[in-house]
Amino acid sequence: MELTEQELLRRQKMNDLLELGVNPYPAETFEVNTSAKDILTHYDSDKIEFKNISIAGRVMSVRDMGKAAFAVIQDSTGRIQLYIRRDDICKSDDKVLYDTVFKKLIDIGDIIGVKGYVFTTKTGETSIHVEELKLLSKALKPLPVVKEKDGEKFDEVSDPEFRYRQRYVDLIVTEGVKDTFRKRTQLVNTMRTYLNDKGYLEVETPILQPLYGGAAAKPFKTHHNTLDMTLYLRIANELYLKRLIVGGFDGVYEFSKDFRNEGMSRFHNPEFTQIELYVAYKDYEWMMNLVEEMIERIAIEIHGTTEIKVGENMINFQRPWKRFTMYEAIQHFTQIDISQMDEAALVETCTQLDIHTDKSMGRGKLIDEIFGAKCEPHLIQPTFITDYPVEMSPLAKKHRTKEGLVERFEAICNGKEICNAFSELNDPIDQRKRFEDQLELGKRGDDEAMMLDEDFLRALEYGMPPTAGLGIGIDRLSMIITNQPSIQDVLFFPQMRPEKG
Repeated sequence: MELTEQELLRRQKMNDLLELGVNPYPAETFEVNTSAKDILTHYDSDKIEFKNISIAGRVMSVRDMGKAAFAVIQDSTGRIQLYIRRDDICKSDDKVLYDTVFKKLIDIGDIIGVKGYVFTTKTGETSIHVEELKLLSKALKPLPVVKEKDGEKFDEVSDPEFRYRQRYVDLIVTEGVKDTFRKRTQLVNTMRTYLNDKGYLEVETPILQPLYGGAAAKPFKTHHNTLDMTLYLRIANELYLKRLIVGGFDGVYEFSKDFRNEGMSRFHNPEFTQIELYVAYKDYEWMMNLVEEMIERIAIEIHGTTEIKVGENMINFQRPWKRFTMYEAIQHFTQIDISQMDEAALVETCTQLDIHTDKSMGRGKLIDEIFGAKCEPHLIQPTFITDYPVEMSPLAKKHRTKEGLVERFEAICNGKEICNAFSELNDPIDQRKRFEDQLELGKRGDDEAMMLDEDFLRALEYGMPPTAGLGIGIDRLSMIITNQPSIQDVLFFPQMRPEKG
C-alpha cells in the first residue's frame, strides 16, 4: 500500500506520541455526560447544568493562538467549539501536553475527549472551556477537504462513488447524511409501532430457501455443502408468511432483507429491505385503507405534516389517495383501451408505443411494460392502481366481479411503485394452475417466472382463511420521505463494483 505524504506524516506523529508515553489508542473508558446538541440547545436556559461536562468527538478544525487555541469537535449530534488554554490543561512545570502533544501531534480527524465547563465567548458563541484533554484515537488518514481549481471549489465527497464506497467518511463530513438515516429508522419504528398497536406479530422467516417464490424476479443461487443441495437467497418472504396464516396467526409481518439478481439503477439495489404484512379475514380494499393511514402517519411523525417536498414536487400523503384500475390508467395516459387485447394485439400496441418486447413476454408482462413506460412516470401524487390482469399476478385472488382480473393494488408515488398488495389467493387448485402457467413462461425464457412450490400448495390444502397481503419497499419509501434522488443515498453500504487497483 503506497502512502501519501500526509499519511506518512501522521504515522510519524503516532510514533512520536508513543515515544512521549502517550497511547494513541487508549483502552480505558472515557465517560461522556452530554452532547454537542444538548449543550447548544439548553445552555442559555440552564447554565447550572453545564459546569462539569465531559464530551468526546472528532477534531474538525483548530485555530492556534499561541498559548491558547480554538478547536471544533464533532460528535454524533453536531459540532461545538472548544477553547483550550495551555495553563488550564497542563501542569505548571510541564507544558509538553500542550506544546508538543496538542499543538504538534493532534490532527484534524483525531478523536479526543475533553472535560470542562460551558461558557459564551465575546462573539456570542457557546463553547467549552477545556480543563482536561485526552487523545482517544489517532486518525492516520486525513479527512477530505474542500479544494479550489480554476476558481471553483470542489471536494472528494461531492463524488457519489466516493460517498457510497466510503460511507464512514461521508457520515463525518457531509451535512445531513446522518439525519437521512435517522429518518429512515424513524420510518421503520413508526411502522412497527403502528402494526404492533393493531396486535400483529413480528416474525422471522428463512433467508436461505430451497425454492424461491413470492415475486417475479431472478434469484441469487448458492450451495449448502452438508446437505448437498442448492439454496436461494429469498426474493420475497410471502409464501412463508402465508404458511403462518394457515397455522393460525391472524396477522403477521416481517421487515426482511430480500435479494434479486437483477440490474442496478438509482431505484434498484440487489439487496433491499421490505416489510410484508398478512392479515386474515381481510381483503385488498381493507388493505388500501391501512396503507393510506400508515403512510400518512409516517409523514406526520417525521415531518409534522402530510406534505413533503421531493425534488421539484410537493407530495401530499393526506387521505384519501387517488385510485385508477390498471386498464383505466393505461387508457388515461395512452388513449388506448387494451382491456380486450390478446397477446398478439398487445405486441402490436407495444410496437406502436415504441416499447421493446421479446418472445419470452406473455400477456401480463406486455401489459406491465406498457404501464411502466407510459403511466408510472406520470403518477407523482400517491395513487392506487387496482384490478390487475390475472396473468400479472400469480398469487392474487380472482376478482369477485370482473372476469380476467385479480384483486390487487400497487401504490405509485413520485413515479415509482412503493407497495404491492393482494386479496391473497387461497384456492389451492387455482394456485397450482397459476404456478403451472409460470412454469410455461419459464420454458419460453422468462427468467423471472415463479417456481412451483409443492409444500406451499400442501399448506393451502389444509385451508388458509381469506387474507389480505402487503409488501412495502422500505428503501423507495425512505427515498421519498427523506427527499433523496437515489436508493444509494438511503442505504448505508450500497452494492458497488470492485475498486480499481
